[in-house]
Amino acid sequence: MTHSHDHPSHAHPEHSDVPSDPALRVKALESLLVEKGLIDPAALDAIIETYERKIGPRNGAKIVARAWTDPAFKQRLLADATAAIAEMGFVGRQGEHMVAVANTPKVHNMVVCTLCSCYPWPVLGLPPVWYKSTPYRSRAVIDPRGVLHEFGLDLAPDVEVRVWDSTSEVRYLVLPERPAGTEGMSAEQLTDLVTRDSMIGAEKLRAPGKGGKA
Repeated sequence: MTHSHDHPSHAHPEHSDVPSDPALRVKALESLLVEKGLIDPAALDAIIETYERKIGPRNGAKIVARAWTDPAFKQRLLADATAAIAEMGFVGRQGEHMVAVANTPKVHNMVVCTLCSCYPWPVLGLPPVWYKSTPYRSRAVIDPRGVLHEFGLDLAPDVEVRVWDSTSEVRYLVLPERPAGTEGMSAEQLTDLVTRDSMIGAEKLRAPGKGGKA
């Protein structure tokens, strides 16, 4: 909880209030470190670029788009995800042992790590805060439909929900269903449709103009 001060005249000039917004606090810390010469802005930008573009959800989205458009690759992905993903050059720490699970009209998969926050970094980047939270880690197993409802996803009663527990030994990638009406879209356009949350199983995709995410 943050506290506001109603008497600015009493503030000490040598100290400044820490911004309450986490993003502002991070920016303030970054500016301070740069000012003191402790970090190189270019190096920091390169690290951010790596996790956002090279080690991030865009990689997973490319895998999904290829699986949607290349049946042979999809078969290899579901049979041996580690090898199929390596075909596309996405390898590295936290992605050594991968399993891909496909959503269908009757089966919806979702991923959790009940012990900590095991997550496939090479294809999804860094895990979101909610994935690491205790409520998600505990409730995803005992009440998956309730958790999905809180994400805005309500599945029909006849859809089976399968929860996969990611560990240090194996990590999972959900292959979401290809949205109807995307048959004429290119692989690049399909890649743009795929979200991080859909590859964890926290949402269902829809084609553009179809009301957004399910």
